Amino acid sequence: MRWGKRRRLVARPVFTRVLAVIGAVMVAVSLSGCEGPSGSSATTASSSPAAPSTGEPGATEQGPYRVTATVPVGKNPFGVTVDPGTHTLYVTDRSDNTVSVIDGATHTVTTTVPVGENPFAVAVDPGTHTLYVAQLFDNTVSVIDGTRHTVTTTVPVGQFPVDLAVNPSTHTVYVTNRNDDTVSVIDGATHTVTATVRVGDAESGVAVDPGLNTVYVTTELVSGGNVTSGNNMVWVINGAHQAVVTNVPVGNGPNSVAVDSDTHTVYVTNRNDNTVSMIDGSTYGQIAIVPVGKDLRGVAVDPSTHTAYVTRAYDNSVSVIDGVTHTVTATVPVGKNPQGVAVDPSTHAVYVTNRDDGTVSVIEHQ
Repeated sequence: MRWGKRRRLVARPVFTRVLAVIGAVMVAVSLSGCEGPSGSSATTASSSPAAPSTGEPGATEQGPYRVTATVPVGKNPFGVTVDPGTHTLYVTDRSDNTVSVIDGATHTVTTTVPVGENPFAVAVDPGTHTLYVAQLFDNTVSVIDGTRHTVTTTVPVGQFPVDLAVNPSTHTVYVTNRNDDTVSVIDGATHTVTATVRVGDAESGVAVDPGLNTVYVTTELVSGGNVTSGNNMVWVINGAHQAVVTNVPVGNGPNSVAVDSDTHTVYVTNRNDNTVSMIDGSTYGQIAIVPVGKDLRGVAVDPSTHTAYVTRAYDNSVSVIDGVTHTVTATVPVGKNPQGVAVDPSTHAVYVTNRDDGTVSVIEHQ
């Protein structure tokens, strides 16, 4: 999906995340961006791009991975996250303005929760079992009690909130607001915005490394825009001070981002390059560039196996990246137009939203 900086109503957004948070992996999908933050002392990390890894298996080389279940949900499933403590899956539906609640054991929808207009992204705090949903057209975040499955409050944020991630250690929520180039910081206890951090133009994905208390935000080049210092970057935010500390250059069109919280490796999908950048979250140096395929959307990481999963809308598949060898080891066919992806780190099950099928694919290692 391509949102231009001020082109607010383009028909098919491509941002989703997820963003892996230590206990919950959040989906991320994609978008576009430009200028650097105003009033910040951020510097740009100088790291030479690593040479791309070679090889990409075809769509039929799925290795030991299989789709073991397909769950019908709403008309337009998009964002997805998993609560690893309850093995409950949450899926946003952008047409129905609902969140579907799925039992991870039975793979059935147990209830649906009405939320605001165009729920885009979703994340969960596994410590409090609290769910956060970004509503694209309402400019709000709905807070859902994960036990009762009811909306308890709604938090106003910036314009066009497209992604969000939770730090489960501090119970802090980070929301990327695409049309005003900011990140809203929400206190998970009071459900109020406590800070607003300015980043680059047209930010897309966001992910948190709770061990480092660091936040990563992607900004991509707007279609037809000029390349500036704010384009094609990952912005690094210090979670203690809620301030940008550096920028990391990545590939062309970075959108979704996820973190391996064990190795502190950051994965960024570069939509226009058909690659995934791997970044060292401690040094901000580039580890590898992995060729994946066309039309990359969401990315999620299983920190237990150091495996990343990337959705590919072009050929209706999910690519599996080995975090140790930096190579694609399998490509798993799923439903039509896959967008969001999330991993349950306890069961290692992978969940993918198929936007054109109205389904969720469940992928397991056989």
